[in-house]
Amino acid sequence: MSTQNPDDIPHRKVLYGRRHGRPLRKGRLEVLDNLLPTIKLEAPKDGSRLDVSGLFDQPMRDLWFEVGFGGGEHLAWHAERNPDIGFIGCEPFINGVSSLLKHIEQGGQRNIRVVPDDARPILDALPDASVGRAFVLFPDPWPKARHAFRRFIGPDNLPRLSRVLKDGAELRMASDDMQLARWMLEHTWRHADFEWMAEGPADWRTRPEDWPATRYEQKMLTGCRPVFLRFRRRPRQ
Repeated sequence: MSTQNPDDIPHRKVLYGRRHGRPLRKGRLEVLDNLLPTIKLEAPKDGSRLDVSGLFDQPMRDLWFEVGFGGGEHLAWHAERNPDIGFIGCEPFINGVSSLLKHIEQGGQRNIRVVPDDARPILDALPDASVGRAFVLFPDPWPKARHAFRRFIGPDNLPRLSRVLKDGAELRMASDDMQLARWMLEHTWRHADFEWMAEGPADWRTRPEDWPATRYEQKMLTGCRPVFLRFRRRPRQ
């Protein structure tokens, strides 16, 4: 049996996917220069845990976390409607970051902190049971079998999410790729800390009222109906 530390396996420290897309227009570059530094969040370099009570200008009743926010429509929508909840959004694709920043510039949300990078270091820096809801929506499906380990939901990151989620907190996932949807469902369902909230087919076929469509979803890139997965963090023993 191998005694290699999982954290020493090279691929688990690598962030896959695009960092840049089309050249950004002047307005997008300006928000990256001017707005991002004021709300950017980084994991402490000394390996300590973040003080979530000091992340925002005023006390927040809860903290929600989005992995890979894409263009930021979903994150901005929730932050606007829940000004007493703090949000952390992670997205390494700089074009998506600039899109969220434009939403914030126009909407004036003051309860968002942005991680323009990998979500894993921030997850590792959050205190235990500090997050009331987490979102992983339409992540890259990595359809080739040899790339399956790159999928965010799986053996590497479900323990991370389990640790930071409060008892009873909700993990929301979505995909229009059926292979990935089955993968996320199976891995999360098999994890002892998560309970699937679905009671019938409508629960994964129908979008909840407080679940806005993302720009990616509205484009219907794959032509498939999205699958909406909701899991609850079981109480700690």
